[in-house]
Amino acid sequence: MKPSVILGIETSCDETAASVVIDGRTIASSVVSSQIDLHAKFGGVVPEIAGRAHVQLMIPVVNEALEQAGFDHAGRSAEGNSIHAVAATVGPGLIGSLLVGVSAAKSLAMVWNVPFLGVNHLEAHLLSPFLEHGDAVQLPLVTLLVSGGHTLIVLMTTPTEYQVLGSTIDDAAGEAYDKVARFLGLPYPGGPVIDQIASSGEGRTDAVVKFPRGMWKDGYDFSFSGVKTAVLKEVKKRPELSNADVAHAFQESVVDVLLEKTLRAAKDHGAAAVALGGGVAANSALRAGIEAAGVAAGLQVFLPPRIMCTDNAAMVAAAAWWRADVDAPLGLAAGANPSLRLRRSTV
Repeated sequence: MKPSVILGIETSCDETAASVVIDGRTIASSVVSSQIDLHAKFGGVVPEIAGRAHVQLMIPVVNEALEQAGFDHAGRSAEGNSIHAVAATVGPGLIGSLLVGVSAAKSLAMVWNVPFLGVNHLEAHLLSPFLEHGDAVQLPLVTLLVSGGHTLIVLMTTPTEYQVLGSTIDDAAGEAYDKVARFLGLPYPGGPVIDQIASSGEGRTDAVVKFPRGMWKDGYDFSFSGVKTAVLKEVKKRPELSNADVAHAFQESVVDVLLEKTLRAAKDHGAAAVALGGGVAANSALRAGIEAAGVAAGLQVFLPPRIMCTDNAAMVAAAAWWRADVDAPLGLAAGANPSLRLRRSTV
């Protein structure tokens, strides 16, 4: 029987998260403990520090998620309900971080005598729109999944059938944001900071500086290494440029490419809707741009709440619920895979 109440655990990078989700759509609890303060002084995530922090945070985060959802530490509620399965991200991600979450989830599954469900982190982001909108999501759907480690365009025909149309050939968009921010002397994480200060350079950027749009009209793949290098060269050549003008021009370049390829993919494949997923989906310029362009093209537009853009365990539990329709539980023999890719279903 398909599990109805699932405890999800997410530890793919530097967020320790746990969530109880009912029937793949109702979030009974969602707890996320961020490690940003631990990594900020290093300008990026330090894998060993992340793994150790997950070990320290796992038990209190899981306990809080259970308590918020009305369950005790045995996975039972006062009304007699129980946790039906435990899901965890098995990849992609940092191997040390993944192992903490997978080990915790397997331990709970053994103690509670329920199935363990392994979840692909990228698939969890893809299924985020169904958490908030459920059956209102029209298919086929083109999703732009954009984060610090990934930039993908995915065509989805059912919640478990999809095709990767394009991906990055070098830097992911979020990675480019962080590298440019570091070069400009901005604090980590760089993406939100660039987004914030970019608005003050708006309106006069074209007269100040303009950066290239890599592979703008070429297929669905992405390349952000070129614009990153262009920023470095231009700032070295023109030190008088303000961070605001550089940030705005850089963000304009990246967002233009993301929007162009996503909307073109939707048109080429007859999509009914477009959606965003991943950490960069919280970017204000990207959100405003895809909403305006999508509506103008007659498409449904699904923007996850900003709190659901970053890594969380609600999307992990929801993905496990959807995947249980077509896959048997992975079982305790399943391991973490830091290089796990999306299943390349034929659509």
